[in-house]
Amino acid sequence: MQKEEIVNRLTPVFRKVFSDNSLVVTDELSALDVENWDSLSHMLLISEVETEFAIKFKLKDLNKMANVGDMIEIIRSKFQ
Repeated sequence: MQKEEIVNRLTPVFRKVFSDNSLVVTDELSALDVENWDSLSHMLLISEVETEFAIKFKLKDLNKMANVGDMIEIIRSKFQ
């Protein structure tokens, strides 16, 4: 799966979870950049991303996610 396809599928998920239709998904985007990104919304985001891509993140995957770029790479790795 190509990075562009992943970003195109992640964008509506992020916008839904954070109720922000102007949110732009970039590699550098992290919880520090989104006002409503707290622990509860993070868990909801992970659940929604897992559903969107029909995958399950392992704990080690979650621990590696410092930003959206890391999330994209982990998603890509699940389709190789």
